[in-house]
Amino acid sequence: MTPAPSAADARKPAFLTGEAGTYLGLIAVLVLMVLLFSSMSQYFFSMDTLVTIANDIPAVAVMAVGMTFVLIIAGIDLSVGSVMALAAAVAAHAMLNLNASAPVASLMALAAGLVCGLITGSVSVIWRLPTFIVSLGMLEAVRGLAYVVTDSRTQYVGDGIAWLSAPFVGAVSVSFFAAIALTVVAQWVLTRSVFGRHVVGIGTNEEAMRLAGIDPRPIRLTVFALMGLLAAVAGLMQAARLEAADPNAGSGIELQVIASVVIGGTSLMGGRGSVLATFLGVLITAVLEAGLAQLGVSDPSKRIITGLVIVAAVIIDTLRQRRADARH
Repeated sequence: MTPAPSAADARKPAFLTGEAGTYLGLIAVLVLMVLLFSSMSQYFFSMDTLVTIANDIPAVAVMAVGMTFVLIIAGIDLSVGSVMALAAAVAAHAMLNLNASAPVASLMALAAGLVCGLITGSVSVIWRLPTFIVSLGMLEAVRGLAYVVTDSRTQYVGDGIAWLSAPFVGAVSVSFFAAIALTVVAQWVLTRSVFGRHVVGIGTNEEAMRLAGIDPRPIRLTVFALMGLLAAVAGLMQAARLEAADPNAGSGIELQVIASVVIGGTSLMGGRGSVLATFLGVLITAVLEAGLAQLGVSDPSKRIITGLVIVAAVIIDTLRQRRADARH
C-alpha cells in the first residue's frame, strides 16, 4: 500500500511527490550527467554515442525488469549472468550440433532459463532458504554448466538469430525497442494487475498476505521463473549481437543489473519499485559507463566509481525508507 503523504509532502507541488517525483529526479540526474560528459568530451553528445548506448543496454534492461520484481518481493537473484550465458550456450549447441532451426534453438534457450529460475524459486520457497544463498549457488552451478555445453570454448552461431541485433529505426537495434516494449508491459503488470498487487503485497508484508488468504509461494515461484526466462532472453540478445555464445558472457553483470534497479528507486527491503524507473536507472548506468570510457578512465577506476554510485543509491534508499517509517 502507498503510504499517506506527510504534511511536508502536502505542501509540495503534486509533481514533486510520489512516483512522479522519482521519475523527475532520475530524469534530472540523467540530463545532468549528459551535460557534464558533453562538456568534458566533444564526442559524447553525438548520434554515434547515443546509438551505441541504445544498442548496449537491451540485455541489462531486460534482466533489470525481472530483477525489479525479484527485489520487490524482498528477494535477490545473483545467477542472472550465468543463466544468460547458459541460454546462449544452449541455443548455439542446438544450432551447431543438433541442426536445430533458429526458432527451435531459441525456444530451447528460453526453456533452459525458465528451468533455472524455477529451480532457484523452488529451492528458496520449499526449504525457506535465503534467495541470496540459493542464487549464489546457482551462479556457480549454471556457469559450470555453460562451460560444459560449450566445451569451454566460444561457439560461433553466425547470423541465425542476428535479426535481434539488426537495425530497426536508423541504426538502433530491434532489441532496444523490444526492451522498451517489455518495460511498458511489465510496468502495467506491476501497477494494474492482480499479480502485480500481490507482488507488492508480499514485499510489504508477507504475513498479512497469508492472513488475507493469499499463498505467497506460487507468486514467489512465478517471479523467479520470470527472472530466469528474461535472463535467457538477454542471452539471446547478446548472442545475436556477437553472433557467438561465450561461456564467460555475463560474468559480473548481475551487479550492473542490481545497481540499475536500485538506482531506479526499487527498495532492497521489498515492497516498493517501478519498472519505468528501473529503465531510467539502466540509462543512468549506461551513460555513466560510456562517459567514463570516453574520458579515458581506467577500468579499475570505473569499478570504483560505479561501486560508490551503488552505495550512494542504497544510502538514499535507506534514508527514504526511514523517513517513510517515521511518518507512521
